[in-house]
Amino acid sequence: MSRILGVDPGLTRCGVGVIDLASSRKVSLVRVETLRSDPTEQLSTRVGTIGAQIEALILETKPDGIAIERVFSQSNVSTVMGTAQISGVVLYLANKHSIPVAMHTPTEVKAAVTGSGRAAKAQVGTMVAQILGLKEVPKPADAADSLAIAICHAWKSFTPSKGGGGGVTAAQAAWLAAERAAVSMARR
Repeated sequence: MSRILGVDPGLTRCGVGVIDLASSRKVSLVRVETLRSDPTEQLSTRVGTIGAQIEALILETKPDGIAIERVFSQSNVSTVMGTAQISGVVLYLANKHSIPVAMHTPTEVKAAVTGSGRAAKAQVGTMVAQILGLKEVPKPADAADSLAIAICHAWKSFTPSKGGGGGVTAAQAAWLAAERAAVSMARR
């Protein structure tokens, strides 16, 4: 079993979700929440507040891997800066605690959980709830997004040997083969 911390980085609201990945590729919820900082505080205090909460979560849940949503260009520079600042803190903490880290684009995350890289936020939340067997979509969207990031990472990094032994279903084997073929084609 592997434990993954997914992070939807943000300075005001930072979604964090922890899941366990079983050898069958089944994922289960461990914890999800939205960390917050006060927008009226100084930048260093806000970054420190979120960073301290993430470090406490790392120490408590002991993830085997951390997945972060990759910062992408958008028109709101202050939002991009806040996202980048928190991403940097998470990267630092991953290094400090010797935890492998990966970054996934929003399109990659959406495609992993819904099958479409253009899925709407509502679709992502619905699929996260369905995949994890939850009765309702985690709120706010930052929380659901952090779980989607963790699920994306779990499924992309899964191999039967990493999954702790055990076999995969025919559908999972076909999915893994298709993924390997796509990566191979992209490298050509």
